[in-house]
Amino acid sequence: MPTAKPKSVRIRSYNVGFGDCFLLTFVYATKEKHVLIDFGSFPKPAAVSMVKIAEHIEKTCTGGDLAIVATHRHADHINGFSTADNGKGSGDVIRRCKPKLVVQPWTEHPDLATDAKAPKGFVAGDRRMVKTLGEMNRFQRAVLDRLAQAPAGLRGVRSRLRFLGEDAVKNLSAVKNLMAMGKQGKAEYLRFGSATGLSQHLPGVKVRVLGPPSITQLPGIKSQTGEHQTEFWHILAATAGAHTAGGKPPFGRKYSSRGIPGYAKWLVQHADSMARNQLLRISLAMDNALNNTSVILLFEVGGKKLLFPGDAQLENWSFALGKPAIQKLLEQVDVYKVGHHGSLNATPKVSLWEKFAKLNLGLVTMLSTGPNHHGDEHAGTEVPRSKLVTALTAGSTLFSTNSSPLTTEAGAGFLEHILAF
Repeated sequence: MPTAKPKSVRIRSYNVGFGDCFLLTFVYATKEKHVLIDFGSFPKPAAVSMVKIAEHIEKTCTGGDLAIVATHRHADHINGFSTADNGKGSGDVIRRCKPKLVVQPWTEHPDLATDAKAPKGFVAGDRRMVKTLGEMNRFQRAVLDRLAQAPAGLRGVRSRLRFLGEDAVKNLSAVKNLMAMGKQGKAEYLRFGSATGLSQHLPGVKVRVLGPPSITQLPGIKSQTGEHQTEFWHILAATAGAHTAGGKPPFGRKYSSRGIPGYAKWLVQHADSMARNQLLRISLAMDNALNNTSVILLFEVGGKKLLFPGDAQLENWSFALGKPAIQKLLEQVDVYKVGHHGSLNATPKVSLWEKFAKLNLGLVTMLSTGPNHHGDEHAGTEVPRSKLVTALTAGSTLFSTNSSPLTTEAGAGFLEHILAF
């Protein structure tokens, strides 16, 4: 009996504002199989109802099997999985779909708790990395506390710090729901090269895990130069730990200019300005670190390749793209989910984009994003990056939730692309 293969795949990108929510539906002769890759939005725009989107996903998946991929822990990728006290949250709706498989990066593995005994397959460096992520979470909470207590001013810096801090603060409801759904079905915590049950979930589809690397796989990261200013495996372990040693907040609870003589307030305000700019640089490095825990998946089916990299940035990519076989594999990508909502350093220009954009004239790119939430246009770091959008428009057929006409059904807006095999 021949192996079942899908006849087509339908890719829906839901308009969640600044965030990701992609539903892949593989159509077989007798049924459909679904993969939901991320479900988050931050900050959620008033016009978007995450519950309506969840209900549309539930309706679409009726009669089919669902697998969930949560590429990493940022709120704009997982807060749609949050539950509500009344049982009517968007995460409650997704849980009703009874997913057969929940996929997350290795850094979310429950056996990697900092006080756990060494689990099989993980080394001390892995546990230190997970501890660092926890320290980063506490650091960002402390940054938010300080912003609430500090004098007004530097609106641009304050807004960027608030976005980075709130996006990175651990969303316990979503995290717990993902873990519960994984226990109901099957849970996987993946690193580069891991075998994944997604291949069994999708007969006739080959699924490769291209990231993130573990500490064991990437020992040479400590020898990298600092020219990119985004290395994270070693820098963040020192940065985060130094600021929150012993679990204590890095800043005092009270931060006020009251009682300071008038002649000294100018100095205090400028010192505060310098401090916030320093915090911004640290927060940006931490943001990159969490993005670099993103699961990168390559789906191969019917002679087509679909690349979904979450928010993977330079370090995550560098491990996979440093392997000639992987570079060759990615030359003929047919569908590319644009990394990190179109940010500056999530689509490596030379080692990734220029290769598959030049070799595949039928390339489709899908961008889920929103303007004026992240980055700085004057510094050339705005998201989506205008130069990247120009390149995507010229070198591919671009579907962007920021500019393309949306299909609307039952209160959910989305973009749709269908690949037939």
